[in-house]
Amino acid sequence: MNKQILIISGSPRQGGNSDTLCDQFQKGCDEAGHSVTKVCLRDKQINFCRACYACRKTGVCVQKDDVFDILQQMKDADVIVLATPVYFYSMAGQVKTMIDRCLACGESLSGKEFYFIATAAAGKPEMKRTIDALRGFTDCLPNSKVCGVVYGAGAWQLGDIQGNPALKEAYEMGKISVNN
Repeated sequence: MNKQILIISGSPRQGGNSDTLCDQFQKGCDEAGHSVTKVCLRDKQINFCRACYACRKTGVCVQKDDVFDILQQMKDADVIVLATPVYFYSMAGQVKTMIDRCLACGESLSGKEFYFIATAAAGKPEMKRTIDALRGFTDCLPNSKVCGVVYGAGAWQLGDIQGNPALKEAYEMGKISVNN
């Protein structure tokens, strides 16, 4: 079954460690015959949520930035991959800002399948806080399911992910897990 996959890369660096894992996940999805779109938040204008709650009435955020298109892509996707480098044991600000703007469409994201990708200089145990924060988002989406997590531990400087087992894991998860 061909699925619509949306990969959201929160890496501020093109070719950064988490961005590289996104590319490996995409490669696996492509080889499995899925339709994949990758959105790089570093290339987008995303304003902070103003908590005006106008979106709760209309279903659309009143701000005019790139979030409208991202949210539409999230609604259209069967599978959403959220990728982030770990900063101070949490997700990058770009990812959190985008998640906060999902208030406008949260209910329409229910039932989605999610995958998380994170990279950090620290090890997997220290990265669990970041994954818990991402799960906090999906816990607010009824019937959503986290289907897999890739931990790119030990990757701090640009290129540190090269040779890391997470590269193969991301590829395999894109190729096999998405088919379930």
